Amino acid sequence: MTAAAQAHGAIPGRAPRVGIFGGAFDPPHASHVKLAQDAIGELELDRLIVVPTGQAWHKTRSLSGAEHRVAMTELAFAGIAGVLVERNETLREGPSYTFDTLWEISRREPSAKLFLLIGEDQAQALAGWHRCPELLSLATICVASRNGSAATAAGPFEFERWAQARVLRLHCRLEPISATEIRSRVARGQGVVPLVSEAVARYIDQHHLYQTA
Repeated sequence: MTAAAQAHGAIPGRAPRVGIFGGAFDPPHASHVKLAQDAIGELELDRLIVVPTGQAWHKTRSLSGAEHRVAMTELAFAGIAGVLVERNETLREGPSYTFDTLWEISRREPSAKLFLLIGEDQAQALAGWHRCPELLSLATICVASRNGSAATAAGPFEFERWAQARVLRLHCRLEPISATEIRSRVARGQGVVPLVSEAVARYIDQHHLYQTA
């Protein structure tokens, strides 16, 4: 754990509040970072665990190598108090399931209250997630809508449908930044700062990532 994360310790006498923020992070961009910063404050998190996915069962394209995505994620979130980047999913064999990650964290930190951060587009498929009923028992699902978009292609997420579950709407929102567009810009030789941090942009350039569309 980084010194920053250690310094952002739990309030004495209160159960630790731990956020989990997973994603491909291919690459991690400014919207990811802003959501993390805002959610830490809004949810009063003691720490936020950022988890680059391993083998994404729901992705139709191949992801960049895990070592690159982990390295970029560490650069993107460096300096944010309370954030810890974990590579557990990238080390796990087989498909990456959010349930498995939450289960591991809940066993490691049995006294903690867990909060899973997801976007509204991910929330649309929540009912079909691996072991969804059990997942809902492990963490509060925190859904962030996207700025500049009233709804996803499938329509607005129906919070009312999940009234009996631990699902809440975040006030903080995702900025309309697309990792797909960032990769396309790199392939076209265009700049990607400030869509990604300067450190991430340098890493992309140094390792010749996304050179072809």
